[in-house]
Amino acid sequence: MQKSVRYNEGHALYLALLARKEGTKRGYLSKKTAETNRWHEKWFALYQNVLFYFEGEQSARPAGMYMLEGCNCERVASPRLADKKPLGDHYFTVLFGHEGQKPLELRCEDEVDGDEWVEAIHQASYSDILIEREVLMQKYIHLVQIVETEKIAANQLRHQLEDQDTEIERLKSEIIALNKTKERMRPYQGNQEDEDPDIKKIKKVQSFMRGWLCRRKWKTIVQDYICSPHAESMRKRNQIVFNMVEAESEYVHQLYVLVNCFLRPLRMAASSKKPPISHDDVSSIFLNSETIMFLHEIFHQGLKARIANWPTLILADLFDILLPMLNIYQEFVRNHQYSLQVLANCKQNRDFDKLLKQYEANPACEGRMLETFLTYPMFQIPRYIITLHELLAHTPHEHVERKSLEFAKSKLEELSRVMHDEVSDTENIRKNLAIERTIVEGCDILLDTSQTFIRQGSLIQVPSVERGKLSKVRLGSLSLKKEGERQCFLFTKHFLICTRSSGGKLHLLKTGGVLSLIECTLIEETETSDEDSKGSGQVFGHLDFKLVVEPTDAPPFTVVLLAPSRQEKAAWTSDISQCIDNIRCNGLMTIVFEENSKVTVPHMIKSDARLHRDDIDICFSKTLNSCKVPQIRYASVERLLERLTDLRFLSIDFLNTFLHTYRIFTTASVVLEKLSDIYRRPFTSIPVRSLELFFATSQNNRGEYLADGKSPHLCRKFSSPPPLSLSRTSSPVRTRKLSLTSPLNSRIGALDLSASSVASSPTSTYSPATSPPPTAGKVPLDLSKGPSSPDQSPGSVEDSLENPRIDLCNKLRRSIRRGITYSQNTESVDTTELSPCRSPSTPRHLRYRQPGGFNNSERMCDKEFIIRRAATNRVLNVLRHWVSKHSQDFELNNELKMNVLNLLEEVLRDPDLLPQERKATANILRALSQDDQDDTHLKIEDIIQMSDCPKPECFETLSAMELAEQITLLDHVVFRSIPYEEFLGQGWMKVDKNERTPYIMKTSQHFNDMSNLVASQIMNYADVSSRANSIEKWVAVADICRCMHNYNGVLEITSALNRSAIYRLKKTWGKVSKQTKALMDKLQKTVSSEGRFKNLRETLKNCNPPAVPYLGMYLTDLAFIEEGTPNFTDEGLVNFSKMRMISHIIREIRQFQQTSYRIEHQQKVTHYLLDKTLIIDEDTLYELSLKIEPRLPA
Repeated sequence: MQKSVRYNEGHALYLALLARKEGTKRGYLSKKTAETNRWHEKWFALYQNVLFYFEGEQSARPAGMYMLEGCNCERVASPRLADKKPLGDHYFTVLFGHEGQKPLELRCEDEVDGDEWVEAIHQASYSDILIEREVLMQKYIHLVQIVETEKIAANQLRHQLEDQDTEIERLKSEIIALNKTKERMRPYQGNQEDEDPDIKKIKKVQSFMRGWLCRRKWKTIVQDYICSPHAESMRKRNQIVFNMVEAESEYVHQLYVLVNCFLRPLRMAASSKKPPISHDDVSSIFLNSETIMFLHEIFHQGLKARIANWPTLILADLFDILLPMLNIYQEFVRNHQYSLQVLANCKQNRDFDKLLKQYEANPACEGRMLETFLTYPMFQIPRYIITLHELLAHTPHEHVERKSLEFAKSKLEELSRVMHDEVSDTENIRKNLAIERTIVEGCDILLDTSQTFIRQGSLIQVPSVERGKLSKVRLGSLSLKKEGERQCFLFTKHFLICTRSSGGKLHLLKTGGVLSLIECTLIEETETSDEDSKGSGQVFGHLDFKLVVEPTDAPPFTVVLLAPSRQEKAAWTSDISQCIDNIRCNGLMTIVFEENSKVTVPHMIKSDARLHRDDIDICFSKTLNSCKVPQIRYASVERLLERLTDLRFLSIDFLNTFLHTYRIFTTASVVLEKLSDIYRRPFTSIPVRSLELFFATSQNNRGEYLADGKSPHLCRKFSSPPPLSLSRTSSPVRTRKLSLTSPLNSRIGALDLSASSVASSPTSTYSPATSPPPTAGKVPLDLSKGPSSPDQSPGSVEDSLENPRIDLCNKLRRSIRRGITYSQNTESVDTTELSPCRSPSTPRHLRYRQPGGFNNSERMCDKEFIIRRAATNRVLNVLRHWVSKHSQDFELNNELKMNVLNLLEEVLRDPDLLPQERKATANILRALSQDDQDDTHLKIEDIIQMSDCPKPECFETLSAMELAEQITLLDHVVFRSIPYEEFLGQGWMKVDKNERTPYIMKTSQHFNDMSNLVASQIMNYADVSSRANSIEKWVAVADICRCMHNYNGVLEITSALNRSAIYRLKKTWGKVSKQTKALMDKLQKTVSSEGRFKNLRETLKNCNPPAVPYLGMYLTDLAFIEEGTPNFTDEGLVNFSKMRMISHIIREIRQFQQTSYRIEHQQKVTHYLLDKTLIIDEDTLYELSLKIEPRLPA
């Protein structure tokens, strides 16, 4: 078809004249205009493939023209009027083949005339000719291809003929050569016939012996190779490949069952009239499992094809094809937990639950639940990694596939790490959302993705505090337990206090329900000088701690909380103080240096490539920690210790992980030596790059604002001096001063570089707005205070303005809470002798100081002094966390304990030590020095030794409640006694497990003893009714254990009832009531190991401590982590991602260990439960079972 036509005006007028005279079709037609949609009558003339239209028949010049080549003309129905009667005219439309050209709409009054116009335009479009041309062109192309093919075939035949001619000549030459050889051999053959028969026999024997020796030699060679290490390695490698093919076949079958027995039927059910499930829920449950099935079907077909070509086995290229597609697993793994939650919610619908059970009854499912099939893809990537590890272990270094397999392994490990990081990040968000959903009022702060969950538990809130005195109206333990019990949640930035309703829902307190930790001051120990605090300490047994809250838009108040035990109090206060210190440490450099420095603090951290860029001794993940710094994936021990002592930030998760797992890759003495170096030589121990960024200054700003007298900063008046009192002792390096100069900022507070929340122990609590400051006699002794000189007194505003050094020092003392500003009332400078300083990190008794007490202010400008204070604060912070939460390290290592005591005593002797640091050091010393005499926890050894009860109780005289309570008490006592060190290194699976993990083995033995006791007690009854009653009683005990959150006890009883000796007693179970059987099924479902104890994990996640989980669940998780990933990489770096996973499991275990039950020990019941004379061994139990109910004849 012609795409364009070039013409001039004369040519067009000439064609129009021909059209008027000799046109194929001429006449009047109505044309619809595109602009106004109105019809105008025009005179049209058709000539060849050009359609002209004129204003009238007599017009000489055409009004327009249309090229009809390639167009299409169609009849159009007449439009209807308002009364639905069609018009009498006949319409047709011309559609052009050019893009962007609008169709031409025409009409005429006569139908015959319209048909003629349509036919004429159709002829003028040359459409038939174009079609014929296209057909001919296709035939031409086809013939050309045939000719080309024939040419190629002829050329090939010519080459074949030439090759055959060459081959014929070669064969002829060979025949000639053979004939010549045959002629030469004829005389020799004639001689052979004349040989002696004995010589022939000798030659035959020699030939036989040569063959036998050759065969023997080759047999020896083959046998030696079969027994060689290389052949053994190849056999193992082949076996690994065969096992991989079998495992892949099984995995594809599992995916096939998941898709065809569950996914596709549920899609059909979702499309029914009354759908039991929506399409969105189906998509959320199954995710992209169908795509995963298609991918692995292709991979499995490739594996089978390679096995068919055995022994030429090449697998690496299959993995090269598979690797880019395995990214689809990221979506599945990331949303797996959510899919299980959606499935659990859908099961609440009876119709869906009934339908799902029908699907699960399919023989192809083999009794497995849908959750089991949804869990299979979670382990496929680790399974590939393990298989490749085994393959590489048995693949020689010179093997052709070695490099390809190593590349595939590295890519799979990288994908596994990315998936793990995404799952960790997603799990944190889902944990927050799960807590947010349990709160009736909702909590918007939990929607913040930077909010990380730390811990939860039950605490008792003591009645209100007013003017520093506790209300003693209702301090009875019963009223406190009933009305003061609170469910508390600690996050990195906030502390939530909730009450629990009878229905289990949580309600935030109207006042003080959401506490921002940046506005809180933690007070752990009350001072002995305060009589009221001393009295409260005696009332509560020193189990209470306080949070002083100073919100910016409300009056301050105090929250007093009571922990169940000293251990739990230490855990809560340690985590809270760590969160508070972390927030303030993050804001510390921003407040102090951001306005003076070229480098802001976020940029300060970003500028340090060592914090986010991989190096030979460290590797980071994409996930950020609470300090917005990438988490460490692999690192050397030196880099881990460097991160532990980096003064710019300290992640709580990193500190917990390090202290839980440091003994895997280093020793306690190395950690303590590093802390000692940081304290004694901070400048040499801290990386140079950190110090450079720490003190990056802007010299260009010097005096810039001071020259401007109209600057608003210069008009600022102070209402109080800085709060810190410094000693007269000069800094060790007086000559090295900071050259920081900046204008006065209008938002000035007090900076406490070393303020640790442990040190914040005010003598009384009050609000400056409601009560006057205490007198000078109430201020405690300041060990570092000395006489101050009038020139150094910062009480004058003018002095601070004239001296930029003092201005900087004032700035260094700012609070992290920049929103809190001083009052602008200048009269307080002259009239108030003691002016309050609103610093959240400064204790109350330090916030009212005399103006003359702030001497040596220039010393705060000393760079080394600032670093020393920050380093001391970091060392005390780590030691405090170590001593309070990991006291077992010091109980088992007396040398370590003495070294820590010596270091703390050395810190106390520091003349520059601030009062807060001195108090923090004293608290750590007191916690480290106190004996275990105040530990009132019951121990299993004490219970066993109690044999005062002359006669143990029998089973019939004990109630189900008594049995359940004492079983729970014993289980928790045994579970609590396990030190966390035993969870490291899979010691419970080693040969010397009794020496390496004695307490884990005791827990396992206690579980078996309790299970044996239940089975033995049931089998002691001779009649059927007594056995049935005993079963019903034990099921009731298990249900009470479930209500008390003792899931270990539930599993002890249900496992006993499922023993073959008891399970086979059909007559006995026939006497058991249907309600008991239904309750038994419910309990078994809760503690079932299906889906890696999925139901038990969900139950533990939603229950509040105290609780006793099943220890085997956590040991399985730890074993999976230990076997799946090594402790060190090939480069010798610590696998810190693995340490983080181990730490998370240990923290969950310790959370349940630290919260004790308030159950009174009943000696008569425990004496019965621990009586091993009642236990019957397994073989005797089965013999008794056969006597009670013999086997039926076959």
